Amino acid sequence: MAAYGGYQRTGFGAQGGEDGGGFVGGSQQGSQGGGQKVYADESLRPVTIKQLIDGGDEPYPGAEIKIDNMPLTQVTVVGQVRSISPQTTNITYRIDDGTGTMDVKKWVDAEKAGDMEPKFGLDSYVRVHGRLKNFNNKKHIGANFMRAVNDYNEVSYHMLESTYVHLCITKNMLSGPTGQEQKQANAGDGGDNMFVDGGAGSGGSSARVAACSRNAQIMYNFLNTTPGGNEGVHLNMIANGTGMSVRDVMAAADNLLENGLVYTTMDDETWAILDY
Repeated sequence: MAAYGGYQRTGFGAQGGEDGGGFVGGSQQGSQGGGQKVYADESLRPVTIKQLIDGGDEPYPGAEIKIDNMPLTQVTVVGQVRSISPQTTNITYRIDDGTGTMDVKKWVDAEKAGDMEPKFGLDSYVRVHGRLKNFNNKKHIGANFMRAVNDYNEVSYHMLESTYVHLCITKNMLSGPTGQEQKQANAGDGGDNMFVDGGAGSGGSSARVAACSRNAQIMYNFLNTTPGGNEGVHLNMIANGTGMSVRDVMAAADNLLENGLVYTTMDDETWAILDY
């Protein structure tokens, strides 16, 4: 299964209500004591529920939330539905990922037919994208997006990815590429495709891009230069934009997924960059 999760620079936002579910562009602002908190640089970080329970505390209401001393905006968790509680304005799912349990609130539109009905059954596995919230001294996740997990490999992948990101941050592995890494990144550019650029990507991903196949580098740099918003870029657009065949794009996508450089969004044929 290619539908692995990840995190990227994103336009997810929340406004209105306690959690304000929904997708909006731009930045979100809040205030505390006359100051302003601006989410102009969003990131989607894979985490375990234990990380959210142990960390993610607010020094004061409205303060910036941090885990591993890094600002936390959007999070993604994968877990099993243990209970479902429909409310007037939201459906609350109790999610268990093996490290802990936490409520996930998915806000609904009461006027929209069928929106009040739970979309996931008990004991099913789901992936959640949203924000960590603290209401009445109790933490929960305000979900922007939820989907079913149909392959248990995604559960294992998420745990490994959460561990990897945690170690990258705490072991200071997010520094820029060395000179040798940059040379290796540039070595694969034959100059016959405008999307081949070994130096593309953030410092933490340049070496991994360089280690990928030529087609994977072409696809990565096409994604890096093509606005995809929250939905990512579809297979057909990548094939048309890069001149690669559909089969070559799928093989390149698998290579990028294996190296933790992209993740699928709307379906298994739409990808977005993981921005470290």
